[in-house]
Amino acid sequence: MSRLPDPTSILVTGGAGYIGSHAALRLLDSGCRVTIIDTLERGHIEAVEVLRGEGDVEFVQADCGDQAQVLELIDARSIDTIMHFAALCNVGESVEQPLRYYANNTGSSLHLLMAAATAGVPRFIFSSTCATYGEPGEEHLPITEDCPQAPINPYGHSKLLVEQALRAACTSARTAGRPFACAMLRYFNVAGSDATGRLGEDHDPETHLIPICLGAAAGRRDAVTIFGTDYPTPDGTCIRDYVHVDDLVEAHLAVMNALEDGDERVYNVGTGHGTSVREILDAVRRVTGVDVAGIDGQRREGDPPTLFNDPTRIRKDLGWTARIDSIDEIVETAWRWMQEHPEGWGS
Repeated sequence: MSRLPDPTSILVTGGAGYIGSHAALRLLDSGCRVTIIDTLERGHIEAVEVLRGEGDVEFVQADCGDQAQVLELIDARSIDTIMHFAALCNVGESVEQPLRYYANNTGSSLHLLMAAATAGVPRFIFSSTCATYGEPGEEHLPITEDCPQAPINPYGHSKLLVEQALRAACTSARTAGRPFACAMLRYFNVAGSDATGRLGEDHDPETHLIPICLGAAAGRRDAVTIFGTDYPTPDGTCIRDYVHVDDLVEAHLAVMNALEDGDERVYNVGTGHGTSVREILDAVRRVTGVDVAGIDGQRREGDPPTLFNDPTRIRKDLGWTARIDSIDEIVETAWRWMQEHPEGWGS
């Protein structure tokens, strides 16, 4: 395989959102030129303003599925890498509004891919998800990249379809002799905030467990509902693999710098162990000193009981491992930002 030129100009889709903004910040810290495209439907212009103070950032409010706009940006900013984060990511919402998820997550991604192919962008790094594995069962835990993909909700399926399209794009590029490499990073549960306090997590509606629990600790809600207490797990609540957002972003930079022409890489990104909902609540109580109340509720449709990954492949290939492995430390970084921004980015 031939070595691709060193990446210098990165298009970050969804760069005003939680993970995308953290990725953009790390890219800027490493000296890259960053172009952000985001509709601001769920992203925050305030995060973009923080990024503008950190380096060479161009922001365009648009849909990454707008091929004409993307092609214009690729040309104007000499884009050599696309990091694709833009997506709707609420599992429950995807069950209620499946067509919206397919249109946004799959449809816009296909248009983005076509623009990348037209312009000859040589690297494409895709924000995928462990939800593509569905409900793997005990025989597949911890989850490796070779685990069968059988998503049980439209969110996971909408991401799996993009993975399949990316593989087809790689095959097409090889056949045409066009330089192209891609990586699909299947995230487990991303949590925490930028360790320096510059960025944080703010969703509307908020569906992520840790900020919900911290919101209760901050007095923004009376209690936290535990969706399902009768799962086949030690304490009856769902177990997930929580990876700090800074560690996740480091995985993106590691794979970006390692890609060679023709590569088609797939990596799970997580810590390799799980934490239950009740254990998250306990961590929030320890970190904040607030006795957050938990209320037992019914299961949500589409929630598998246990998901945690085997990080062997990414460790062997890229030397990546999660540096923040303590759930208390992850919670502490999120709590620090929330205390500084009690109303989120609108503070």
